[in-house]
Amino acid sequence: MPGLLRGVARTAVVAGTATAVSNRVSRRQQGRWAAQAEEQQPYQQPQAYQQPAPPPPPPSQADEMTNKIDQLKQLGDLKSQGILSEAEFEEQKRRLLA
Repeated sequence: MPGLLRGVARTAVVAGTATAVSNRVSRRQQGRWAAQAEEQQPYQQPQAYQQPAPPPPPPSQADEMTNKIDQLKQLGDLKSQGILSEAEFEEQKRRLLA
């Protein structure tokens, strides 16, 4: 019986050692493959997709008219302050209303 027990114990030790070595080799290979993959293709953080902003709505005719009126008022103020001459004022007004 002691010979049989000794044989079973020896088999268990050999099997356990073989398993440990096999696991260590597998981990080492996985580490090498991961390092090679990183060298070949460096990690890039994924870029978040941003939806483009919607285009602004086209100005309505009322908005355009209000804008022209505001510009005419500014031209009138510049003329009254003496910054624009009468000819310059008329030229800018003609361009604005064209």
